[in-house]
Amino acid sequence: MTKYAQLAEQHITEYESRLKHIDELLTRAREGVSHEQHELAPELEDLTAKREALAKHLEEMRSKTFEEWQEKEIKQAGPMGVWDAVAQKLEELTEKLGS
Repeated sequence: MTKYAQLAEQHITEYESRLKHIDELLTRAREGVSHEQHELAPELEDLTAKREALAKHLEEMRSKTFEEWQEKEIKQAGPMGVWDAVAQKLEELTEKLGS
């Protein structure tokens, strides 16, 4: 495996970890919305849709060759900021539900 292929695998592993964290936050948020604050349901639906888009992106990354992956990621400058933004919004939502 080349250095670049290892780097691609590292990025995919990092995205998988972030997706798992987002899934954990979504589980907590869904429990809170269903039991407490129904007015936050639209925000949760929006974040769930964003999670699905991130999961789709991850699947696309897994299915591409390294060369295809590298070309797309370089042009887009990577989606890491999007992952962080979704996780941050979910953390804020779960904090709202906890108060």
